[in-house]
Amino acid sequence: MKRFLSTIGIGLSLLFLGGCASGNLDIYRDQNMDFGAVRTVAVLPFANLTRDNTSSERVRDVFTTMLLATGGVYALPPGEVARGVIRTGVANAAAPSVEEAVKLGGVLKVDALITGVVREYGEVRSSTSTANVISLSMQMVETQTGRVVWTATATEGGIGVTDRLFGGGGRPMNEITEKAVNEIINKLF
Repeated sequence: MKRFLSTIGIGLSLLFLGGCASGNLDIYRDQNMDFGAVRTVAVLPFANLTRDNTSSERVRDVFTTMLLATGGVYALPPGEVARGVIRTGVANAAAPSVEEAVKLGGVLKVDALITGVVREYGEVRSSTSTANVISLSMQMVETQTGRVVWTATATEGGIGVTDRLFGGGGRPMNEITEKAVNEIINKLF
């Protein structure tokens, strides 16, 4: 009986201790970074890991617009960012090196760069059901040191229980894109 009670006690202790873990696993914020000092950012072209060739441009456009709408920071227009990338000779604008990030920050006169990866975008199928899905990751690079100071991920859409039971095509792509981008922005602020 004692062994049984001690086993239950240990099990309950592990259960409660597991519930004490803090923080999101899909977000990183550098504790030494003063995010209030970031006033101007450059949103670089996003990497595209999907079959849709224009998905990264669409998501970048939605992200930049929603970021500007917050009023928290100013995002440079895409043409200015492209001009800075060409002027500095950044080899891969979606993933600049530390030196390239510092150099690009100086040329564009921004406090931070935001890069991103669109991992999934579009329709997914399972049996007779289809739905739209988006999955993205973004990071902020401070331009004085080239350090990554924030990173977050978001996934929206997919095939839910109601889609499996009743069919249907899920939510529209623009709706889940806006929801995923809004989730990312909320993790930034």
